[in-house]
This record gives sequence, C-alpha cells and structure tokens, in this order.
Amino acid sequence: MPEIRVDAVSHAFGDGATRRQVLRDVDLTLVEDRIGVVGGNGSGKSTFVRLLNGLIHPDEGRVTVDGLDTVRDGREVRRRVGFCFTDPDAQIVMPTVAEDIAFGLRRRGLSTAEREERTRAALTAYGLENHADHPAHLLSGGQKQLLALASVLVTDPDVLVLDEPTTLLDLRNAAMVRRLVDGLRQQVILVTHHLDLLDGFDRVLVFDDGRVVHDGAPAEAVAAYRDLAMR
Repeated sequence: MPEIRVDAVSHAFGDGATRRQVLRDVDLTLVEDRIGVVGGNGSGKSTFVRLLNGLIHPDEGRVTVDGLDTVRDGREVRRRVGFCFTDPDAQIVMPTVAEDIAFGLRRRGLSTAEREERTRAALTAYGLENHADHPAHLLSGGQKQLLALASVLVTDPDVLVLDEPTTLLDLRNAAMVRRLVDGLRQQVILVTHHLDLLDGFDRVLVFDDGRVVHDGAPAEAVAAYRDLAMR
C-alpha cells in the first residue's frame, strides 16, 4: 500500500475576524488498506481528506504520498490519489457518460484506441454499458455515483478517497457502492456518517474540533465517536 504522511498539519479558512481554524497539528501515517474517517459536521474531516491529493494545501506542515509533496508535486500526487465527492454532479464535467469516463484519460499519454478500450471496459465494469451515450446529468443518483467512481478509477490511481459517497443515496444504492469499494485493489480512505460501512475496515480516525481524538479499530473508534456525539 502507498504511504501517506501528514506531518504537523494545520489549516484555516478566511482572514482576520472571519478566520476559522479547521485542522490543528494533525500527525498521521496512513499505510492500511481500508481507512475510515468520521466526525461531526465541521470537525475537519472533509478538509483533512482534501489535503491528501492537494485539493487543499496546508497552512502549516506537510502532506506526502510515497514521498511526493502535495504542494510541490501536486500533479503527480493527483495521478496517484483519486477523489470522489459527496455529490457526483460536482465532478461530472462532460455531457455524456462515455465522454465523462474518457475525460480523465486525456492527459495520460494514451492513444485514441487505448482510451476508447479503457472507456469501454469501465462502462462494462460499472454496469453503464447501456448508458454510454446517455446525458450524464440525467442518470439516477446511484448511476451518477457509479459514473463518478468509474471516471476516477479508469485512471488507475493507487489511492481512492471517498468523501461521504453514500450520503445522497438510498439503502440499495449505498449497499451497491459498498460492494464495489470492497472489491477494489486501491487503498481506500472513506469519510462517512454511515457507520456500518466501516465494518471490516483496518483503521478508523475520529475527528473533533480539527483534531484526531481517536485512532484505532472500527469498533473502538465508532464507540468513541458515538460517545463524543452524545456529549
């Protein structure tokens, strides 16, 4: 598995009177296959995972992926660390399903034939082969989430970061996403409020007020999070 290092990282949004500290001196090394991230709204968890592929840069400290700095080596980091947002509409950029999957391959140095072959394979792998020419934004919620995953995974990243991927889905589609994630070869870092998704994970981080307040096995971490939420 890749090694992600988060060294003494802090981050704030805004300036002056509006400045809000969202991460405070976070120190972690992530090498496990399946890592969960939980915490209340505003706890810093989404900011944390956005740091892992350079969507956000730390104000203090450093984030590296196998030694690559997310600030200095941002483009290479983003080749290795794929990111899926809560709302798939936020990352669907092309008009049709096939075009959206192919979009991420444009800068990979592949021939047209290679891009087309990988796109066809992704359409089949994620059950979208009958929707290749369908308007992407008119898919169902579950299909949009599959498209978002397919568009990231077709680029073959080493790490997949998922920021609350099941929040907008019903139980059936949430279970579908979970089954898909279970079968991935990639290191997965999953932010979720659906705590049952963390069953079988290797490690779970609990965030509160910008800090990691618990770091351990899923059962212990979920218990700590529930206790925190009831205070």
